[in-house]
Amino acid sequence: MANTDVICMSILISVPKIDQERNREEHHEHLQLRDKSAGNSGFNLLKAPSIDEIDVEADNEVPTDRKLKGNTAGRRAPRAKKRTTTSEPRDLKFQRPTTGKRQNFSPDIEDHPLGNHIKMVRYAAQDIPAAKSARARGSYLRVSFKNTRETAQAINGMKLQRALTFLTNVTEKAEAVPMRRYAGSTGRCAQGKQWGVSKARWPVKSAEFLLDLLKNAEANADTKGLDTGNLVVKHIQVNQAPKGRRRTYRAHGRINPYMTNPCHIELILTEGEESVQKGPVVKREEVRLSSRQRGAQLRRALIEA
Repeated sequence: MANTDVICMSILISVPKIDQERNREEHHEHLQLRDKSAGNSGFNLLKAPSIDEIDVEADNEVPTDRKLKGNTAGRRAPRAKKRTTTSEPRDLKFQRPTTGKRQNFSPDIEDHPLGNHIKMVRYAAQDIPAAKSARARGSYLRVSFKNTRETAQAINGMKLQRALTFLTNVTEKAEAVPMRRYAGSTGRCAQGKQWGVSKARWPVKSAEFLLDLLKNAEANADTKGLDTGNLVVKHIQVNQAPKGRRRTYRAHGRINPYMTNPCHIELILTEGEESVQKGPVVKREEVRLSSRQRGAQLRRALIEA
């Protein structure tokens, strides 16, 4: 029984091989007949691939389920990368323009490597030359606009050292700031007599902010080579910033606004000009005349004319 089983298995294995050889022979005969017919008719046909070549290509082909990983239903084939032949760098954030320089920048930063890409802040005072002045500014400062405005007006026109001393005295409550414009509900103070007012206060927080800005401007002046001992507060301005809105909770479920009034501050320091003292003016003594004497003097002038 064992020998018969082996013989049957060998017959079954040899049958597919015989069929493949028979198919190849028939294919070769078909190709030879077609070539003869094409040669007789005068047409040049391309040589068709043989069965061996077809079998090799089928063996080397990779199945589609191995090419695409995972579930590829509804997916689009990946695009090929676009080739570029240019050698210019494309990841530069700043590129210097080939045309002339922009005109809306201060001459202080025109020589800077990134001068054309830095937006210069505009100050309210445009007629002060930048080369002979030092500037400083603060934006959105969380300090009272009204108190800061009054403190800034008090030091406007002062020499730098005097302004620093005055603001330091305000923080120590040795000198007071006169309240002229925003003086509602302000009490009277004896320290306001030196300013000729009766209402004065000590806005400590505003004085501290202005002290920081003055020291910053002084450092800028020193960097520029200006004489820090002869600096004057030429321009100082306080503007309102957008108000901050919060809320406070009151009795009976009510809510009231809780606002803040921040401000922008800008100041410019310049070197003081040398003042020439004028000589004493000789005044003539005026003689007071009575109405009768003035009338007689007027009549004589009319008669002589």
